[in-house]
Amino acid sequence: MEIINPWSRDQIKVSSELAGKPLSLEINRLAFRATSSVLATWGETVVLATVQVGDKDDSGLDYFPLSVDYEERFYAAGKISGSRYIKREGRPSDDAILTGRLIDRPIRPLFPKSYRREVQAVATVLSFDPQCPADCLGTIAISAAMSLAPVPFAGPVAGIRVGQVDGQLKVGLGGEDRELADLDLMVSSNDRGIMMVEAAANETSNQVVVEALKLAHETNQIAIKLQAELKAAAKVETPAYEEPDQQKTIKQTVADWWSEQKEQGDNFNGDYAQQREKRAELRQKFDQQIAEKVGQDEWADNQSSYLQALETTLDQQVRQQIIKDGQRLDGRQFDEVRTLSSQVGILPRAHGSAIFTRGATQALNIVTLAPLSQAQAIDTMEKNGEKRYFHHYNAPGYTVGEVKRLGSPGRREIGHSYLAERALMTVLPDEQSFPYTIRSVTEIMSQHGSTSMAATCSSCLALMDAGVPIRAPVSGVAMGLIMDGERPIILTDIQDAEDFAGDMDFKVTGTAKGITACQMDMKVPGLPIDILSQALEAATTGRAKILDHMLEVLDGPRKDLSRHAPQVVSLMIPVDRIRDVIGKGGETIQGLVAETNSQIDVKDDGQVLIFSPDMDNLEKAKARIVELTADPEVGRIYPDRPVVKVADFGAFVNILPGRDGMVHVSEITEHRLDHPGDVLKVGDLVTVKLVAIDDRGRLNLSIRRATKV
Repeated sequence: MEIINPWSRDQIKVSSELAGKPLSLEINRLAFRATSSVLATWGETVVLATVQVGDKDDSGLDYFPLSVDYEERFYAAGKISGSRYIKREGRPSDDAILTGRLIDRPIRPLFPKSYRREVQAVATVLSFDPQCPADCLGTIAISAAMSLAPVPFAGPVAGIRVGQVDGQLKVGLGGEDRELADLDLMVSSNDRGIMMVEAAANETSNQVVVEALKLAHETNQIAIKLQAELKAAAKVETPAYEEPDQQKTIKQTVADWWSEQKEQGDNFNGDYAQQREKRAELRQKFDQQIAEKVGQDEWADNQSSYLQALETTLDQQVRQQIIKDGQRLDGRQFDEVRTLSSQVGILPRAHGSAIFTRGATQALNIVTLAPLSQAQAIDTMEKNGEKRYFHHYNAPGYTVGEVKRLGSPGRREIGHSYLAERALMTVLPDEQSFPYTIRSVTEIMSQHGSTSMAATCSSCLALMDAGVPIRAPVSGVAMGLIMDGERPIILTDIQDAEDFAGDMDFKVTGTAKGITACQMDMKVPGLPIDILSQALEAATTGRAKILDHMLEVLDGPRKDLSRHAPQVVSLMIPVDRIRDVIGKGGETIQGLVAETNSQIDVKDDGQVLIFSPDMDNLEKAKARIVELTADPEVGRIYPDRPVVKVADFGAFVNILPGRDGMVHVSEITEHRLDHPGDVLKVGDLVTVKLVAIDDRGRLNLSIRRATKV
């Protein structure tokens, strides 16, 4: 295996311009011992992409062992981690994991399905310029490094962000523009068509999305041509790849066996239960008959390869049945959505809950409302701040009928969480009108296709059940595609088998007005934009059907929050009085929280938010804060105030937190009093009237005038 290194070749650099910023790709400058490496620079963003290829094929695997990782470095943005205790980069952030997926998704389909050599690709961000997104450059850099490695990679590919800002499409979306954009679209493509799409949108029309796709695809050709130029300058040829003879033999053996079963009338059509039963019977027959046919030793040594060949053969059967017979496994029409069933308010103590069932896919969603102080802190290379709405997705082994160890969420779970989160982000109320932290959790109950869209629909229903005043309800649907030559067959609401057998997985979410998020992955090398446009239109119809069902279950957000959810009261106090509410070392506010059994958040602008499920506690806390921050008012009567000191000339009474006034001996009673201690002692509660504030700010109080009617 040839390794590009500085001792065998000179440094090579090629340059161009992308979205108005200089773009360059360079080899033989860093990472000498990697199989291949590319130093990519766009504007002031710099990414090092390395590819390491294993020494031998592992034919025993039933998958391609490719890993693509994206490594954030805080120094790239001139930052040190905000954590007090941990300054070294550790576990990748969710954003880094999602970016790794963004890079992986257009790369993986461009390898032969039977390729089994281990390949590791790593994109490390060395310098970060917000105006030149590192995820775009990471895709370009990894693709370039793959093109130089001795692997059968049918690239190159490139990725770019396109957004709609102030009604205009902008290429190379980054920085503040990305925060303001009504459409944030990441598109990866090769020279033939689109490979991957990831988008968040503000109820954007299909037409605008298609225009953005066209612009992105055209722009990507600049980086694709530059990679081809680098490959030519490096004099690297992509190695030929031929499927191993053993794999061909295994596939042919399995194909012949399946032909015999078809002649006997075997199939796996039907609803979910029937498909599962038939597949189980088929698998049992397969294990027994193939082992007898090839011998127990051969079966034991290559069982995973035979099973993989069976899955491939059955996928081809699904394709052929759709193409030739126009028939889906469960008998649905191409544009038909599976049977829908939903419920809301099913968990009595949850703030909001919903079950969404579509066919055999089922999602349970729970929404929890909390004070803003419980927002998630964000500290990454690119971002600092807080996140007040977040969605979490869980799918344990029982959801697919398997035994799996429980553990932390994987890349798939994080990706599905993010897609459902983006789908609803744009319709949520702002912090001022709904000052809550919102956590939405989807517990997948059963998987049979497009659980991320079930997560979106169940989350929307649970948010409405919780009384979150979303601007409009959101539904989602997964679209599939099977290419019959040049003829596209678009499938609405795909199930597992159609996903595995198809050429595209395209998920679209939105309101009745427009798209809020979408995600598309190709399994063939490039898809024309006009086919994507057709899929978008079909998805609009599918989303509408699902949305109609959801609105029959719950037609809008509930008017009131759950009695178990924290209620909120908001008030403004002078900024210079914040210290009076907080107290020394937080002593005052901690005492208030304990006294009123409530949660109190104080913002820098003087806004105070009080949270409690009990309205009496809310009012009590509010009254105490008003009292803490009030200014003394001449003429006002202050009932039941404590005597804090008794002197020869009078008594001192506390009327407000931190504010004491003096009652002169002549102002205690109507008759003459020789000494205040004759009628008052420390701790007594008295009613006083503020009669004056002198030029030194001292408070003059009277007991006798306060008691006069």
